[in-house]
Amino acid sequence: MPVYISETITVHLGAPDDTSAQNVTVPFIDYIKNVASSEIYPTWPESALRANIYAQISFALNRIFTEYYRARGYNFDITNSTATDQSFVYGRDIFENIEQIVDSIFDEYLRRQGFVEPLFAQYCDGVRVTCEGLSQWGSVSLAESGYTPYEILTNYYGSDIDIVRDTPILPFDESFPQVPLEIGSSGNDVTLLQLRLNRVSNNYPAIPKIYPVNGVFGVSTDEAVREFQEIFGLAVDGRVGKATWYQLLRIYGGVKRLSELQSEGITPGEISLKYPGSLSVGSTGDPVRILQYFINVIAQSNSAIPEVAEDGIFGEGTRNAVIAFQRTYGLPQTGVVEENTWNTIYNVYEGILETLPQYAVAEDVIPFPGRVLSLGVEGNGVNVLQQYLNEISAVYTEIPSVSVTDVYSSETEAAVRAFQQLFGYPVNGIVGVIVWDAIADLVSDIRNGSTRREGQYPGYNVGGGNI
Repeated sequence: MPVYISETITVHLGAPDDTSAQNVTVPFIDYIKNVASSEIYPTWPESALRANIYAQISFALNRIFTEYYRARGYNFDITNSTATDQSFVYGRDIFENIEQIVDSIFDEYLRRQGFVEPLFAQYCDGVRVTCEGLSQWGSVSLAESGYTPYEILTNYYGSDIDIVRDTPILPFDESFPQVPLEIGSSGNDVTLLQLRLNRVSNNYPAIPKIYPVNGVFGVSTDEAVREFQEIFGLAVDGRVGKATWYQLLRIYGGVKRLSELQSEGITPGEISLKYPGSLSVGSTGDPVRILQYFINVIAQSNSAIPEVAEDGIFGEGTRNAVIAFQRTYGLPQTGVVEENTWNTIYNVYEGILETLPQYAVAEDVIPFPGRVLSLGVEGNGVNVLQQYLNEISAVYTEIPSVSVTDVYSSETEAAVRAFQQLFGYPVNGIVGVIVWDAIADLVSDIRNGSTRREGQYPGYNVGGGNI
């Protein structure tokens, strides 16, 4: 769900339900120039102008990012109705100084620290209408008092906002993946589907949780989709076509309040391993094995926490390690991994990742990069995975070598499947914690000279979890 500056924006010249109103598609930069020239005065101090334009850019980008109107069945991105959106006067003249400011900052926007989506930067004139966001006339007074644009913005939106700069400029593209998703589909679109269904299920508990969020459309995803379709009056077929995709996007945006100033927000870590449910003595399976892996990585950085066997069995050793973690990080020492403990463990684990070199292959193998890797995934960890696969391929010729890029390609998936086949893991082409750990362990052994002889058992525990 990357944020980008859309090359164009489609504006509805009327209220949302005014079917007689015209739609116009204009370059995004020209849209912002028009809105700024329609809503603020060119004689205002430059700091006030810039602060207001940042708010206008972010507001518009939030509408595009959330597909606020398209998710409701409209064929436009925003309206020119000031009751719901921003003033836009089609064909109007643009003030020269406003044009110059927009030219310099149109690829910058506001977001809250730790969140992904553009801030829904609500604002009003502050005289005729007041609101909880930016006061346009109030920004003038602050600018005249010497406030910088950022200081003006933090005065109204809080100190936890960032200005994101040099945002990519790309053609507008609807989020719907064009091809319906169904059992057997995989990739980033399925991951987004799973994440959204899991979040919506917090408000609609009849929708079963999907675990793990792994980018593969399996039986649990099918069950969640069907329940969602039943609840919201859609055809119950388990296939995610355009109607189901956008209904889910609309409900997801609503429960997270993405188009409100005080949004729940989307964090970068949402494409990661989510809370699997309460774990305690007697629990077994992949969630426990993943928990044990996280604990062991943390234990290597904190001697107060003992390492545990990664056997997928929640025994007394795992319980003691959980209690030690809870004690160290100020949590109730229950020995039970409920949601707060799981999230704290994961956040500490992510913090350890951030202290490592940026996924450079060093002498020691790096931990799991924090999110499930599958076909179509880009970015952190993919490049390293590909290099690890090539190191393994040099010894285990059953595994093909791959091109080293930042994209989880079909040849990467084929190499992962070959690894899984050779070492007894479920063959699904997906790299989660368990498969990553197995790959990393094998790379470590190869670097230390522990390679197999012809006909020799490879020396690794085969079989295991799905991810």
